[in-house]
Amino acid sequence: MSRNVMYFQNGETIIKSGQQEQRMYIILDGEVNIILGEGDDQISVARMSKGDFFGEISLFTSTPRSATVKAIGDIKLAYIDNLSQLKGFLIKNPHFAAKMVHILAQRLAKTDEILIGKVNEINRLKETRVV
Repeated sequence: MSRNVMYFQNGETIIKSGQQEQRMYIILDGEVNIILGEGDDQISVARMSKGDFFGEISLFTSTPRSATVKAIGDIKLAYIDNLSQLKGFLIKNPHFAAKMVHILAQRLAKTDEILIGKVNEINRLKETRVV
């Protein structure tokens, strides 16, 4: 993996929403900003730093990127291009594998929380509607 390293400068776009690529990134040094939306409707949803990872959804699902990721300051990233590389990396780095499972579970729980909130909001709106 040592040869799978990239560098970005402050403000550079690492991933653009809608891109079709499957690369996953691990932050070796620095920070990134995760952004949802386009143009004036952009919102920063997360800031990640050394040891964090992003881009795994497209690696697993081959779907277009759902977020834009930009460098905050100068950063150094390791990247994984396919599931075979990821499997090898996780076998060699069981501590990271455990961390990844934990973080993915947290992200899923947060998504569930948001989804349940939206369903409840829709149900409240339906109840207040005059039929």
